[in-house]
Amino acid sequence: MLPGLQVEVARSFAQRLVGLLGRRALAADRGLLITPCNNIHTAFMRFPIDVVFVDQDAKVLSICPHLGPFRAAVSRRARACLELRSGGAAAHGIEVGQCLAPLLPVLEGHR
Repeated sequence: MLPGLQVEVARSFAQRLVGLLGRRALAADRGLLITPCNNIHTAFMRFPIDVVFVDQDAKVLSICPHLGPFRAAVSRRARACLELRSGGAAAHGIEVGQCLAPLLPVLEGHR
């Protein structure tokens, strides 16, 4: 979906509810796209993550790097969030304002 990154998509209520809970880690080349989603929590997670919020056009609205366990993040205008290993947003060159065009087909399915 994104070069060098294998992205799992969580669309259903159950998939979005569970997210990354129960996992011990997230590989550097993996991510979880949760859609629709404009807020997340890391309650009961075992590791920090980077959270990338995107709008309906896959434009990066905000990045919450190194979000530790038992924290929350919100982006009111977001349509989805991409959860990456801590440091993953920077490692993959993701920046605010950038369009993550490979995510568009997934996001368009939820308009």
